[in-house]
Order: sequence, then C-alpha cells, then structure tokens
Amino acid sequence: MKLDLTPGNSLPAADNQPDQTSLEEAVMDVGAFEAKTHLPALLKRVAAGERITITRHGQPVAQLAPVQPTTPDPIAAIEELRGFSLGCTSGESSVRALIEDGRR
Repeated sequence: MKLDLTPGNSLPAADNQPDQTSLEEAVMDVGAFEAKTHLPALLKRVAAGERITITRHGQPVAQLAPVQPTTPDPIAAIEELRGFSLGCTSGESSVRALIEDGRR
C-alpha cells in the first residue's frame, strides 16, 4: 500500500485512533524505511503543523514535530549580560597595565 504524503490529503484512519482531519491534531505513524524514502513530503506535512511518529518494527523510535518559534526577551538578555560582566574582573590591574603586559 502506498501512502499519499502530500499535505492536505486525509490520513488513513488507524483502528485504534479516532478519525482526525485537522493537520494540527493529526498524528501519523510511518515506518523508518518509508520515512527515509519520503522525507521531503513528510517535512512538508510537519511544516504544516502535523506530528509524525517514525517506527521501527512497529515500535516508535522518533517523532517529527513542528518547531515552536522562540522570541528572545531583550530585557532578560541585557540583564544576563550585565550579570556576566559583574563576574569578569581583572583584579587590581587596569586595562592599560594588561595591554602593556601583553606586549612584553
């Protein structure tokens, strides 16, 4: 049986799972060989929001899922840099003294 892995097509319903038509809710099981063969099509489905479980001999071994975008908090990043700079000291030496030591 050949699976149609193009986005938007309905998935074959498993006996133990309810019929799910929404790509965001759908989970598809794919064998490792089939995943290797159809990886570009699987990645398109994952990019559309679908989760895909890769199995080997019927046992789940991996899951493809969409990446959750992260937006860094600029205030937190600034505070982290400030905290880091407090721990970096050169002791009693001035910057000029350190430069001169490096030239010797």
